[in-house]
Amino acid sequence: METTYTEENYLKAIWSLSSNTRNGVSTNKLAERLDTKASSVTDMVRRLSDKGLVDYIKYQGVKLSDEGRAVAVRVIRKHRLWESFLVDKLRFNWDEVHELAEQLEHIRSQELTDRLDAFLGHPACDPHGDPIPKKDGTFPELERKVISAHQPGERVVITGVTDSSASFLQFLNRLKLGLGTELEILEQFDFDKSMLVKREAGDEQLLPAGVVSQLLVSTK
Repeated sequence: METTYTEENYLKAIWSLSSNTRNGVSTNKLAERLDTKASSVTDMVRRLSDKGLVDYIKYQGVKLSDEGRAVAVRVIRKHRLWESFLVDKLRFNWDEVHELAEQLEHIRSQELTDRLDAFLGHPACDPHGDPIPKKDGTFPELERKVISAHQPGERVVITGVTDSSASFLQFLNRLKLGLGTELEILEQFDFDKSMLVKREAGDEQLLPAGVVSQLLVSTK
C-alpha cells in the first residue's frame, strides 16, 4: 500500500506514543507530538482508518492495525539505519543526524534499505542506542536500564539515551559522555538525585539529575 510522507509520520508518531501505554493514543497527544491542530489530526486519523492502517474509536484513541504497525516499523528501520550511516560513514555528530534521517526515511526502495543494512554490517542499534528493527519487523532485545537503577560499586557502560534531542546530546558532548563510555558508580545523592561516577581514566565526575534519569547503561 502506498503511503504519503505525512501518513508515515503519523504512523511513526502513533507507534512511539503507544509504546508507553496499552490504551489508544489520543488525538490531542498526537497533535502535541506533531505540532499541529487537533482538527488536522482527526482528519488524518480518519484517512488512515479508511486505509486500514489504524483503528480509531472516538474518545478511546488511535491504535495501529497490523499493517499500520508494519509501515511504522519500516520507516523507523530506515530512519535508524540512515542515522547510523551518517554517523559511522559520513562522520556527522550524533546530535546532527535526526533531521537528515527524517528526510531520508521516506525513500521507497526496499533494495536500497537492505543494501544499506548490509553495508553497515547489520547494526543492532543506531548512534543513540535505539534498537534497529530487523527486516522481518522484530526488534533486537537489549538488556539495559537507566543508570539511576544501579548501585554504588557497579561498573556500567553507556549504551543509549532516552532523550535524543539535539540539546541533550550536545550537553552530553560537553560532559564527554557517549555510547561506549565506561563508568563506575560511586554515589547517588538523595538531595537532588545527582550521581558521582568515576571514568575509566580514574577521573571523578558529577552527573546532574537530568542526565542520570536519561542515560541507559548495561553492566560490565
